[in-house]
Amino acid sequence: MKISIIIATFNAELRLSRCLDSIISQKTEEIELLIIDGGSVDGTLKLIDSYKDFIDFVLTEKDNGIYDAWNKGIRQAKGEWIMFLGADDQLMPGALGKYLQFICSMEGEICDYISARINYCNADGRLIKVIGKAWKWNEFKDKMTVAHVASLHNRSLFNQVGLFDTSYRICADYELLMRKRDKLAATFFSEIVASMESGGVSFSTAAIKETCRICNYHNENSFLKRCYLFMRKHTEFYFFILKMQLRKLLHFNLYAGL
Repeated sequence: MKISIIIATFNAELRLSRCLDSIISQKTEEIELLIIDGGSVDGTLKLIDSYKDFIDFVLTEKDNGIYDAWNKGIRQAKGEWIMFLGADDQLMPGALGKYLQFICSMEGEICDYISARINYCNADGRLIKVIGKAWKWNEFKDKMTVAHVASLHNRSLFNQVGLFDTSYRICADYELLMRKRDKLAATFFSEIVASMESGGVSFSTAAIKETCRICNYHNENSFLKRCYLFMRKHTEFYFFILKMQLRKLLHFNLYAGL
């Protein structure tokens, strides 16, 4: 088994089918699909059951958030490489085949982590921007620069550094990749492999605070550096919000004039 895809779900009836459809249309014997459900009470479990012929493992029980669910999935996964998706994320057509070819081309190389690029879209599916670039420690130590959605983690990475720290509720994926510091063997796959919808808790001031907490812990930043990072991240966040509002207003006025 080459790639294990782990999806954490909780009351995801309205959005999960698009995610699953994007996977099963390109699933092969080299791809394993696991769903870890947090005890959904809507129609999620019924929906999952309708895809049972394509899903290799399902667990449904209460959990302590998405990272707890992903940890449960890691323990069950059989793949050499592990991918994490949200219930509302979607793989691009052909993404898994391209990943498999890329992995084969790396045979013999030591690699902990493969990141790619993703489309960041609004609720209507319109592209906002493309996210993701090559991992570089000097940039990564201060902020999340790679696209974690649909990236690949070598199983050996978890053997070395452990599982996700569930004390982090939003950015535990960033914290896990910080543990090897500049020794992380990361590779960049310059393809758009997935799309994710804007919004959610990962795009919030709470996420900024947690990122700063992670940076300060792993880098032992001085007080001045902590203040600088905090102010810079908030400035970037609010500037992006303003830019999105201006784009939305411009789009509305454009169509209102037709």
